[in-house]
Amino acid sequence: MLAIGTKAPAFTAESTQGTIRLADHLGKRPIVLIFYPKDNTPICTKQLCAVRDSKAQYADYDALVLGVNPGSLEEHRHFSQKFGYDFPLVTDTGDAIRRQYDVGQTLFGLLGQHRVVYVIGRDGTVRYAARGNRPTAELVSVLSRDSE
Repeated sequence: MLAIGTKAPAFTAESTQGTIRLADHLGKRPIVLIFYPKDNTPICTKQLCAVRDSKAQYADYDALVLGVNPGSLEEHRHFSQKFGYDFPLVTDTGDAIRRQYDVGQTLFGLLGQHRVVYVIGRDGTVRYAARGNRPTAELVSVLSRDSE
């Protein structure tokens, strides 16, 4: 994983809400990047539904929330529509974003990538990096400290 204080890498990728150019947001607003293994799996669904259900908390800080994995745009659209996700799910073609953010793969990549969450501060640096399905309160706490 990237270290706290590291300048967040910019990327351009397709998402369920059009092309995402991270450079358009870096240094302007906080960003929550959620690297999750696979669409339509129980833990990933639970994790992203928690994000959907916490929309107002993220909006309080004008945070851009992005889900990222190597699934196809078609898979992401289906998953997003099925569960009503109103934030972009980014297609990481060729694992380029995963590599930029130093997110590992599961055993031989068979189950996708590791579950990692980053919070990037308004200054464009990594403020938080942790593995696993992180609670909303933990992420919002980082966003709160970043806005002080």
